Amino acid sequence: MSRGRLGGIRHRRLKRRSFLVRSSAVLGTGLIACSGRARASAEPSSEAPSQAPSAKTSNKPANKPANKPAKTSNKPAKAPAVGRGGKHPVVVSSENGFPHCTKAAMKALVAGKPVVDAVVAGVTLVEDDPTDHSVGLGGLPNEEGVVQLDASVMDGATGLSGAVAALERIKNAAAVALRVMRYSDHCLLVGEGARRFARAHGFSEQELLTDEAREIWLYWKATLSDRDDWLPTDPAELPPDAKAMFGITGTINCNAIDRDGNLAGVTTTSGLAFKIPGRVGDSPLIGAGLFVDNDVGAAGSTGRGEANIVTVGSATVVEGLRYGKHPTDACLLACERIVRATRIPRLRNADGNPDFNVKFYAVDKQGRYGGAGIYGGGKFAVFDRKGNRRVDLAHLL
Repeated sequence: MSRGRLGGIRHRRLKRRSFLVRSSAVLGTGLIACSGRARASAEPSSEAPSQAPSAKTSNKPANKPANKPAKTSNKPAKAPAVGRGGKHPVVVSSENGFPHCTKAAMKALVAGKPVVDAVVAGVTLVEDDPTDHSVGLGGLPNEEGVVQLDASVMDGATGLSGAVAALERIKNAAAVALRVMRYSDHCLLVGEGARRFARAHGFSEQELLTDEAREIWLYWKATLSDRDDWLPTDPAELPPDAKAMFGITGTINCNAIDRDGNLAGVTTTSGLAFKIPGRVGDSPLIGAGLFVDNDVGAAGSTGRGEANIVTVGSATVVEGLRYGKHPTDACLLACERIVRATRIPRLRNADGNPDFNVKFYAVDKQGRYGGAGIYGGGKFAVFDRKGNRRVDLAHLL
């Protein structure tokens, strides 16, 4: 073989060897790089990321310095944050729950309290108010001058309920009803048994008949008949709306849904003013004065209890929600049922309609709310992401 041909073969072999070396180097570098990335993804770095926020600070806006303290306030947020359930908290109550009941309930919800505790916290403020003659301290008495309270609570998350009726000398009937739900296997305690249960759980006794409520009661007794020995009191000592309180059916209902979509409700009352002792209205009766289904909604009522008991009004509202009705329409459905059920003449006016009113309030699983009465002119309270406010009630007649 000639030297020229031999030199050419050697040259080609050297080029091939150089190519293989360079290829191995490239492949080796790539494998090392890939292996390095795999280890980096599998093993957490000991260094904090320079830009990405940690899990503890991931809820802070990116344009805010991490060390800047967030502003705090004691007031309930007007637009509560959406929680895991994707629901904004919503609180609905009868008009006498505005503004304090709805505000206190929302504050408790924003703080993460169970929804049933939140609604009870709301109505407790009204029960404590001696100027509200519909419930708790200062409520109007029965015909013998004794204040007897009724209340019920229902918790959608557990499906449990508790209630008290004809409770005397304990102002916070709703809180006692909550204890019945949590610390007994019963749904309803009445009279002396309810009072003893409350005392066993640390509730203190007090006189619930305030001076103002007593004057109203005495005026009622004096004007009830002109053939008895009771003489009228001095009208100057009475509240200006004393006569309007005769036959009052004052009650407070409060329902709510929390951020996780759990529902609860409470209804509490001193009942029909000047009633026969021992009379129990609809407020402590589950299905009548209150009903909650955690899959559907919550509803409660105020007004003539006897009419609501025989039509299980609050359960009627919730069943309306179950079949797709808006809360307002479901409340109107319950009102319509009461009108149809009112047949005896003494309960009907000249037009053949009920001579009393019943009102319903509801919130559904989607956080929609509504309220309606047989007759118009009223409002109810709502606290949602738009704030705390009063809203007109719909009406049937």
